[in-house]
Parts: sequence; structure tokens; C-alpha cells
Amino acid sequence: MMTKEEHINHWLKSADEDMKDINWLFQGERYMKALYFGHLYVEKICKALWVKNNVENIAPFTHNLTRLLDGIETGLSNEDMDFLNDLNKYQTKGRYPEFIENLEIETTKELTESYIKRIKFIDQCLRKKL
Repeated sequence: MMTKEEHINHWLKSADEDMKDINWLFQGERYMKALYFGHLYVEKICKALWVKNNVENIAPFTHNLTRLLDGIETGLSNEDMDFLNDLNKYQTKGRYPEFIENLEIETTKELTESYIKRIKFIDQCLRKKL
């Protein structure tokens, strides 16, 4: 059985691997996929923070970023939380064919670049709470 610290380290190590994929996908002009992994990256940081702030070591089986942070003091602004709500669409809409085409069209290089910067900012804020 893994300790709380081992669970947290698992999520952080896995997130760090995802950042490599984000950068690779961005360089390959796979913008929607980069933000799909961007969501996954933030999700893992949120799960590490959830484990730290709860008795249980197993994070909830949800992909909703704001739900994972519910009740946890994060230091994030309302604008940051709105961004996380928006980022959620990359894990849901990125999985279903009826949404993929429109999401690919709206996910430009410029949008992806700005989202990645925001993801890194939020990461820094959340890791301070770990």
C-alpha cells in the first residue's frame, strides 16, 4: 500500500512526463492534443493536491478540475478557476467525435500557446500548496 507521500509523488512525476508530451505535441502542431494533455497535466497536479488535503490517498475518479479543487485552499483567482472550467472541455470534447472537428478548428497555435502559459502559471500556484 502506497503512503500519502508516494501517491502525491506519483501524480507529480506522471504530470512531469505529460509536460514533455505537451511540448512535443505543440512543436508538432497538434494543438488540440497538446491541450488534451494540458488538461491531464493539471488534473494530476489537482489530484496530488487533493490527496494532500484529504484523509484518503486515492483521488476521486473524476476529470473535472474544479471539482477536484472544491474545498481546497488553492490561492487561485476566480479567473483562474474559470480557465480551469474552460480547460475541462479538452478532456470531454476531445474524446467524442461529434466535438473534435470544431474543437480542432478553434484550437489555434496562438490559443494553445496562451493556454500552455496559463497552465504553467496555475501549476506554480498549486505546487506552492503541496
